[in-house]
Amino acid sequence: MNIISVQNIQKAFASNQALKDVSFDIPKGEIFGFLGPSGSGKTTLLKILTAQLDPTNGGAAVLGKPAKLMQKSEQKQRFGILTDTSGLYERLSIEENLDVFRRLYDLPKSSIDKVLDFVNLNADRKKRVSVLSKGMRQRVTLACAIIHEPELLFLDEPTSALDPVNTAHIHKGLRYLNEKGTTIFLTTHDMTEAESLCERVAILHKGEIRAIGAPAELKKTHRDGTLTVELTSGKTERLAMNEDAAASIASWMTSGQIDRMYTNELSLGDIFIKLTGSELV
Repeated sequence: MNIISVQNIQKAFASNQALKDVSFDIPKGEIFGFLGPSGSGKTTLLKILTAQLDPTNGGAAVLGKPAKLMQKSEQKQRFGILTDTSGLYERLSIEENLDVFRRLYDLPKSSIDKVLDFVNLNADRKKRVSVLSKGMRQRVTLACAIIHEPELLFLDEPTSALDPVNTAHIHKGLRYLNEKGTTIFLTTHDMTEAESLCERVAILHKGEIRAIGAPAELKKTHRDGTLTVELTSGKTERLAMNEDAAASIASWMTSGQIDRMYTNELSLGDIFIKLTGSELV
């Protein structure tokens, strides 16, 4: 079953074509990464999928319904969303903000404790939102998005303001949610995050999908057919993978000269640059 189905989506703002004929499907239970630099169209598509924008052409289905229905109350119960414009009540504490969402979804008070543990903010629950750092605000917003353990979670750059410790903590929590059945649509320009979390990724550049697949498959497709052998002497050899290389490796192995050996695969960031000619920023 596909949780999201996007068919030939286009979106234009005046003369700017933000999305150009974008199509893909996301099955239930997948963590899907939508990758690209700022301005590539990631957030525009997310807004179309959550009925905040209408496409110029094409269509999409989300949770088995047309995407334009996602702002209906019965559909809002089924998904969560984190964006840089997600609102919090400045004068309320973290706990009080979460209590608003708890009541909205008719959840027990224990749901607040659970989600505060998820975002590593239990010790700060009484702090007012107005005094929080950007990273703490981001974690509170994420907590509001997941307090009801939605079927589908949209995350727009979820760890962009977080330090490595809290990023790792959030990643662990997202994997836990996914294991319990939540499908996750993740937009990011952080290729390390995408490779760590996502089963499949789509690389978006100037409104077009340039590649789609599992990170390992993309790296395999774009590797250069060579391997590197580091010898105990300190010498490094880069070899084409052929019969001559096999003979050399066998000789070095027999004499115990190999310290380390690996294929020369590109990173996701390298693949992005190869496909688009652009640096990730």
